[in-house]
Amino acid sequence: MPTVRLVGPGRAGLSLQRALASAGWQVLEPLRRGDDLSAAGDGADVVVVATPDAVVAEMAAAIRPNPAVAVVHLAGSLGLDVLAPHPRRASLHPLVSLPDPENGAGRLAGAWFAVAGDAIARTMVSDLGGRVLVVDDGRRTAYHAAATIASNHLVALLGQVERVATTAGVPLAAYLDLVRATVDNVAALGPAGALTGPVSRGDWATVARHVAVLDPDERPGYEAMAALADRLADGGVRCR
Repeated sequence: MPTVRLVGPGRAGLSLQRALASAGWQVLEPLRRGDDLSAAGDGADVVVVATPDAVVAEMAAAIRPNPAVAVVHLAGSLGLDVLAPHPRRASLHPLVSLPDPENGAGRLAGAWFAVAGDAIARTMVSDLGGRVLVVDDGRRTAYHAAATIASNHLVALLGQVERVATTAGVPLAAYLDLVRATVDNVAALGPAGALTGPVSRGDWATVARHVAVLDPDERPGYEAMAALADRLADGGVRCR
């Protein structure tokens, strides 16, 4: 099996390292920012740069190029140009939330991965039992924006649910089954088919009552989401 060395042992990098080790890959001692990275490729088939996006190019440039070694980054929004010194380069972005290395490693098994560049990225996905999304450099930022909306913005939205629910004396936990069922509905029916509630019915009087009872700081978020729901309903059927 291939040998891999990690540069940047944070949550994402260590999650991937553990997952690859479980898949039979040989894992070398990881390197951190501040270490001498010039020889990172020595004895490795693959070097994974798992640092914050802003320093990926800097870390890659510090690694001595070797035509036998593939250098891979995990940044969702970056292209292959940030690995320019290296003849073999690839990007591998796991489309999954990695809260810590232990849980993250398990979540990588079977996950979707956005890949580009050297074929080693596809090999890594295959060895993890994952699914490949080929996303070229020109579409990478849009791909990552969608990922941010799907994960980070959803968490922020649930933060608003928690705040508003608290004013009604209801805990966030009471809404989570609704959230899970809604995601299941989207998977089965698509977003337009899964949309329910007052906006989907054109019930703007109820929407107005909602806005009136909300704290003024919460209104812009609610109104923005109502506008997105209205856009979605315009492409579907207003009968829910």
